[in-house]
Amino acid sequence: MSVARTWAVALVGAEGECVEVEADLSNQTPEFRIIGLPDKALAEAVQRVHNACANSSTPLPRRRLTVNLSPASLPKQGSGFDVGIAIASLATESRMDAASVAGTVHLGELGLDGRLRPIPGILPAVVAARRAGHRRVVVPHANGPEAALVDGIEVLAAANLAQVIAWHGGDVDVPDDVPVALADGEAPPAGALDLSDVIGQREAVEALIVAAAGGHHLLMCGPPGAGKTMLASRLPGILPALDDQAALVSASIRSLSGARVLELSRTPPFEAPHHSASVAALVGGGSRVLRPGAIARASEGVLFLDEAGEFQASALDALRQPLETGSITIHRAGTSAQYPARFQLVLATNPCPCGDYGIRGGTCTCPPAAIRRYLGRLSGPLLDRMDIELTLSRVSVAQRDSVPVTTTAVARERVAEARACAARRLEGTPWHVNADVPGTWLREGPSAPTPVVRRPLDAALHRGALTLRGYDRVLRVRNTWFHLM
Repeated sequence: MSVARTWAVALVGAEGECVEVEADLSNQTPEFRIIGLPDKALAEAVQRVHNACANSSTPLPRRRLTVNLSPASLPKQGSGFDVGIAIASLATESRMDAASVAGTVHLGELGLDGRLRPIPGILPAVVAARRAGHRRVVVPHANGPEAALVDGIEVLAAANLAQVIAWHGGDVDVPDDVPVALADGEAPPAGALDLSDVIGQREAVEALIVAAAGGHHLLMCGPPGAGKTMLASRLPGILPALDDQAALVSASIRSLSGARVLELSRTPPFEAPHHSASVAALVGGGSRVLRPGAIARASEGVLFLDEAGEFQASALDALRQPLETGSITIHRAGTSAQYPARFQLVLATNPCPCGDYGIRGGTCTCPPAAIRRYLGRLSGPLLDRMDIELTLSRVSVAQRDSVPVTTTAVARERVAEARACAARRLEGTPWHVNADVPGTWLREGPSAPTPVVRRPLDAALHRGALTLRGYDRVLRVRNTWFHLM
């Protein structure tokens, strides 16, 4: 046949879209051309595919070969189309099962020797293939365990191009190549962090439990050594385990970031970027291939910004869109990408640059202008979205010896009970936790407090001491506190 078709997947943000790979063979001047809005990495597939096919003992036809990636208006990036282009090109002349080729999605990069190299984003690509109704997908051998996490689709993990050709009925000798392995991933965590390690901060622990129960954003202000980082790092441990959909979203973001994904982790992710992180590091982006930033990687989990007063003001302002919409959109020339960004924000800051302002026994050396500038990094609109603001102090000897500790297991049980209570109260609504409930429903819904209860809030709103968003914030935390009692 002179025209052959197969499938690949183009990733746009966290979503994938199936792309039909058409190869046409014509009796004209020999040439190999790829059309359909490819980027530079994809345009270079011409040489990779040519050499890989030649070194797999299946050279390309010596005629004009045109490969079209449809829809042509969809931007296509990366080297993950190599295998699909090679199979479609070879199928124009080789004896392969046309139905098998047309019914399979091919993902992976080709080495010049014909071996399949792993690519990032395999998990969301396979999810997109299954959603489009495909039943079989070919991936590089190293990406096989990650692709197998998706149910309802057959995964064929190939070590080289000849193996893929043989699966489609081609007559080719399959060499016994050593598969290309993934680079070593991140080191596994040292161990679970328990809330019982926090000593002498009873109010802070209680505030952390309230934040977990209602999904509230939390701001902690205190001197160095008060335990802000210790508290924040233990928040994921008391949050409910991720359900199937949330675990798949979290794993897909890790896959797009290039991390090794071997299982669907049920523990909410925890991202803690350094205060020197740029806007691009938080939001995501890239000059050629768009990658998710810390905001997207924290989706379904916790984003912790330590030393929040040291972050660039523009980086902190970038948090406002995802806090409102639950997603982050990256715009680049000719393309845009959207990533999920439903995270719980925890900010930690010192009272001043040196950390001793207003601290008993401390000596602050910061000039007033430096203190105002430091605290001014946290803008009013951002602070207005923090449901809980907590002031910490250093633990004294008396506090260390007298205050009982709360374990993670006990806190997690309290959080689960409070969330179950909130789910019953919010049954029949699109919301599941108190932090998601809009102000109109809080003030006028069936659970709205009586006018007598709201009188102090109304007075503060009238004086201008409280914004309407702050008004709603008090009502949200009040509801969560009742669920914990």
